[in-house]
Amino acid sequence: MQTTRVSLFALMLAAAGLPLYIHLPRFATAELGLSLATLAAVLAGIRVLDFIQDPLLGWLTDRWPQKRATFAALAALGMAIGFVLLYAYRPAAGGVLPWFVISLILLFTAYSLGTVLFYGQSTALAGSPQALIRLAGFREAGTLAGIIVAALAPSILVAMGAAQGGYPAFGWLLAVLCAAIWWTTRGLWTAASRPEQPLSIIALRESGGFRLLALALVNSLPVAMTSTLFLFFVEDKLALPDMAGPFLVLFFLAAGVSVPMWTQAAERFGARNVLFPAMVLAIVSFVSAAFLPAGASLGFAAICIGSGAALGADMVILPVLFSRALARAGLQAGQAFGLWSFAAKLALAAAAVLLLPLLQVSGFTPGGQNSSAALQTLTWTYAIIPCCIKFIAIAMVLRLPRKVLSQ
Repeated sequence: MQTTRVSLFALMLAAAGLPLYIHLPRFATAELGLSLATLAAVLAGIRVLDFIQDPLLGWLTDRWPQKRATFAALAALGMAIGFVLLYAYRPAAGGVLPWFVISLILLFTAYSLGTVLFYGQSTALAGSPQALIRLAGFREAGTLAGIIVAALAPSILVAMGAAQGGYPAFGWLLAVLCAAIWWTTRGLWTAASRPEQPLSIIALRESGGFRLLALALVNSLPVAMTSTLFLFFVEDKLALPDMAGPFLVLFFLAAGVSVPMWTQAAERFGARNVLFPAMVLAIVSFVSAAFLPAGASLGFAAICIGSGAALGADMVILPVLFSRALARAGLQAGQAFGLWSFAAKLALAAAAVLLLPLLQVSGFTPGGQNSSAALQTLTWTYAIIPCCIKFIAIAMVLRLPRKVLSQ
């Protein structure tokens, strides 16, 4: 029952993570009339706020551990309201941008609180640092299920007759889901944590946590970039708009199927020996996408399988290594995972801030007639740049100290 609750809470959180960045470029331009450059500026500004609030939220959960159930309720409520305000409410024409910003701030703040709380509770839920890898399998299975549901729901709702791209119905659906999952998972916060030391910069550095935070940021950038540009690449470069949904399902199913295989391999062969081939697989997938012509559905399906499988390793192994580093040092996990949450969201925002204005300058228009130069820019930003960044992540893995990679 506890593992089911873990998967469900992860599913709820996942709806406000990667799928939000998959939908936001299309939603903001097609439904709200905002430019790609405006969206990039908004996301950059919110990340500045996250720099302060994510560690603060972690400090709050560490300072009042007896209030974790209350924090979980606030996170679920904030996400529910945020989804409705973002997707279902339409303010007057002049108030679109301010309302958009307020909705995102509420949604991201609630998401941060839930994520910090959830990952900080990992060792207590697992029972021991050694059992974290098994807990991570259930957690990331729920995460992948949530990504699939949230990524595909608007298209399914449109097929069922929903208006305005399916987004208003989508907002209400996610709100109901948040309320139901909060009620079902209340038992997660009764597990007591072991006595822990307050987090400090020196202790985090000595535990290897700083190195893992830097690796998490760099390693998240390629997936963030491809996720941000996914719909554009499929619809405008490959000219396969009807295949976007199936491709997403294939990608995340490949990640889900790979999770138990990566967890078993990590326990048997060690984290470094598993992360390295997974990253190489991601690079091969990224590079291959650059050579696909329009209409190459089978080729892109193979890329979805390969890159999805590589994502499965990232999702399981890196958070477990971070949790174990904190547990070995006896450090409080809430504030530390506030930094982890900030690193993950910074990668997503950086992808939007770096790539969306570049596409706009190149003359790229979502869903419109694009020149060969604009489509070439899309290809480079979707396939080649992420590949280069993944090489940097590989170098960082190879330089990790042995104590950080110990099982």
